[in-house]
Amino acid sequence: MIQRSGDYAATERSPAPDDPARAMLRHALATVAYRAAKCFRGAPTGFDEFRLSGAVRTPVEIVAHMGDLFDWALWMVKGQNVWRAATPLPWEQETQRFFRALQSLDAYLASGAPLGCTPARLMQAPIADALSHVGQLALLRRAAGAPIHAENYATAEIIIGVIGPDQPPPRRAGG
Repeated sequence: MIQRSGDYAATERSPAPDDPARAMLRHALATVAYRAAKCFRGAPTGFDEFRLSGAVRTPVEIVAHMGDLFDWALWMVKGQNVWRAATPLPWEQETQRFFRALQSLDAYLASGAPLGCTPARLMQAPIADALSHVGQLALLRRAAGAPIHAENYATAEIIIGVIGPDQPPPRRAGG
């Protein structure tokens, strides 16, 4: 279903959930997936190990951390505080692990199961942190000489429930 509001289109795969907070969380997850997929897509060979300086994480270390964030978020919604820092896998495997963790969290939110933490806490910690890291990846792509294309994210086709690497094509800046 597509709902139009002004110049921007909001797209959902299914009718709006009864819980607006869950709908917003799921939209935030779809936003993370959309923006992360854009950073992953077309990354040049060797980008996974690109290091801006000795103290800065490599892209594959950032993606591993983002996977850890969404594993933690799933524990949070189940009412537990479990953090496990994974050893980074090769780039392709790590990006797949990231999307699997995101999909698991989205499925839990879509299920209607009780939340073991407040939506605000989920947003302020793992989701906001992951969005910051997506920005780091975009910056590292530029520093590595492979910038991602500009886009008007207000018109991006971000779809609740579309959490994998296959995202709608980007709309170019101004678009």
